[in-house]
Amino acid sequence: MHATPLCLYIGTGPGASCHCTCTDVNKAEFLSKMLPVVVLVLVASPLLLLANAVWITASCYYLTPARIRRILSRQGVHGPTPRLLVGNLHDVSALVAEATAGDMGSLSHDIVGRLLPHYVLWSKTFGRLFVYWYGSEPRVCVTDAGMVRELLSSKHAHVTGKSWLQRQGAKHFIGRGLLMANGATWSHQRHVIAPAFMADKLKGRVGHMVECTRQTVWALREAVARGGNEVEMGAHMTRLAGDVIARTEFDTSYETGKRIFHLIEELQRLTARSSRYLWVPGSQYFPSKYRREMKRLNGELEQVLKESIQRNREIADEGRTPSPEACGRGLLGMLLAEMEKKKENELGHGELGYDAQTIIDECKTFFFAGHETSALLLTWATMLLATHPEWQDKARAEVAQVCGDAPPAADHLPKLAVLQMVINETLRLYPPATLLPRMAFEDITLGGELRVPRGASVWIPLLAIHHDEAVWGADAHEFRPDRFAPGRARPGAGRFLPFAAGPRNCVGQAYAMVEAKIVLAMLLASFRFGISDEYRHAPVNVLTLRPRHGVPVRLLPLRSL
Repeated sequence: MHATPLCLYIGTGPGASCHCTCTDVNKAEFLSKMLPVVVLVLVASPLLLLANAVWITASCYYLTPARIRRILSRQGVHGPTPRLLVGNLHDVSALVAEATAGDMGSLSHDIVGRLLPHYVLWSKTFGRLFVYWYGSEPRVCVTDAGMVRELLSSKHAHVTGKSWLQRQGAKHFIGRGLLMANGATWSHQRHVIAPAFMADKLKGRVGHMVECTRQTVWALREAVARGGNEVEMGAHMTRLAGDVIARTEFDTSYETGKRIFHLIEELQRLTARSSRYLWVPGSQYFPSKYRREMKRLNGELEQVLKESIQRNREIADEGRTPSPEACGRGLLGMLLAEMEKKKENELGHGELGYDAQTIIDECKTFFFAGHETSALLLTWATMLLATHPEWQDKARAEVAQVCGDAPPAADHLPKLAVLQMVINETLRLYPPATLLPRMAFEDITLGGELRVPRGASVWIPLLAIHHDEAVWGADAHEFRPDRFAPGRARPGAGRFLPFAAGPRNCVGQAYAMVEAKIVLAMLLASFRFGISDEYRHAPVNVLTLRPRHGVPVRLLPLRSL
């Protein structure tokens, strides 16, 4: 057996020139020496991976929760006893299931006990500051206005955000857009997106909103003519809000927008269902019917969005300057302009720039949030006006006085004070989101007394705050728009939060208010409406607060706009 250079076995092939100073080693001797090393690597690698998995699991399910529990307990913050691994998840699910099993017996707006029964139970037992556990994630429930205001302020904007569990649950139907972003990524995305919703931009949207609403009014008149005067308004408001956001911000046809919203609603439904169960690390890699369906729907949604984005990019390619005008109008145009700017500046490898997937995720976020909030606001406002004809008459008289016989224009909207009061009271009683969560990425102190440890979530029960009799009075569960009358003293900051507050408030707040005023003004001018005898009052949470059976109303057509 001849001697062979060692370099041959470490990468130098036959006939290659060897520039090392290796020594000739007998082949058999070399293999005998290397074999134990190879065996050791093969055996040790799985052990190291297993040890790492054990450490992560122990840290996630025991060490970190134990540390957080000790810190909170020393401050007198207690809560229901968590079960191993699942925490209080089963308790929350059981309480909510029982509370929402049937419809409400009367048309009462006292809905906190129905939608947040765990909050009602545990706040009575442990006080208004308590902690409960979603699996291994501690959720500190905070209602104190000062603490809420401080948590949402710029002081903590970069050290709080969405938890990994929230991001994991929402990744399919809203991706990693602005709503789920944290830290520097959130700051950059907010800076890019905010200009799309500035006042000067919104004035240019009014005409499109009026046209979409006019088409809905025609559809409602046709529905009355075909099948009597009763119409389910929830479906019409959902279609209208979807049409508005699709046309004004994404330059998308009604049919394309309808496909997008159908897919998002299906993903939202599946996500809401999965939120009742504990998410186990690594479970996303195991095949299941649920995950296959989520993957299929998400793939179809992203394909539709890609086609819409491509059409807008073709528009952008016709111009030389990356600007919203060159890329098409609205939010999508601004996102495409930002992506083109990134390319021109050769920032292709930058962490914070926009690429195609980021734009898709941003589209998901705003197709969902931009239409869901508006649709629910309009649906609940219609129900409240239908059941309070005196406020319907006041709002209609104001619309006639301000707008005359014409549709509302941009300069009319600030003058619709009664309508603004109605909208605010609707958002107080039926806010689209009943909870407002924030995760602490480092230790923070609230109110100078509560230390929230890194890794804990702070959950603000927004619905409970909006219905708090200590804040709003003994009539807190009644529809009283005059609470928001001009010149009347209002509860301080941290007590009315339909769009959150502070730097991370809803970037589309002004957009939603403009849309709501236009739609309600045109509905009031076109119809007189009353609640149907078929209406069943059953608010439920499907990630957002919605009427389980819709809102059927009786419509009496008035004049045409």
